[in-house]
Amino acid sequence: MNTSGDRFKALLKEVNLKPTEFAKFCNAKPQHVNNWYKRGVPLWRMDEFARLLSVNSKWLHTGKGPKYPTKFSTTETIGIYNDSLQFTDVEIPCYKEASTRPDSNTLEITGHSVRLPRHYLESLEVDPDKAVCAPMIGNNMAEKIQDGSTIAIDRSLTQIVGGEIYVLQHQGRLRVNYLHRLPAGALRLCSHNNPEYPDEIFSAEQIKAQNIQILGWVFWWSTLTKRRPNVALK
Repeated sequence: MNTSGDRFKALLKEVNLKPTEFAKFCNAKPQHVNNWYKRGVPLWRMDEFARLLSVNSKWLHTGKGPKYPTKFSTTETIGIYNDSLQFTDVEIPCYKEASTRPDSNTLEITGHSVRLPRHYLESLEVDPDKAVCAPMIGNNMAEKIQDGSTIAIDRSLTQIVGGEIYVLQHQGRLRVNYLHRLPAGALRLCSHNNPEYPDEIFSAEQIKAQNIQILGWVFWWSTLTKRRPNVALK
């Protein structure tokens, strides 16, 4: 067993776990498990898998050192299932719109967070440390993003890709819009609910004067329905 993939495959065989079963447990696809057999266990999942399979992480990674932990307790075994969440999920801090001056930051932390799958963020190349959540305020993006929904923002991606959704600060308030760059440094803001919210165009001078700043790219949002279906009375 020369690779972590070989050792990982042997461990699953020891505990009679099929790739489909292990994939379901760790929020992955069966094909990912087969890829790990061939390419090795990803470094960011090494500790997680070692704990789940009750072996030393160093042994799983390199094949060196003792295979099993020298000390192991029932408490640790039970904790595996809870502790594994810290590897498979990421807590994204939630912020809210703050009442501030037009030239100040519009976000303040709430103390709450939203859990998102780590593999989802990685697939989008989102750094968890640069991600934040905030509430959707207003219905300009309905029906796509409803008023009151939670949105997740990648603060590191402020370069505009036409037609993508961004959060911006405009005179001290948060706005969520499709953005398009225009010639001469101008900017077009579009809403999904276009009939009620027509497109807006800001020149480079207006962008500066009105303190319009791109805060980040919206890569996820929750979905909330606004009405309960009518049920005929018997």
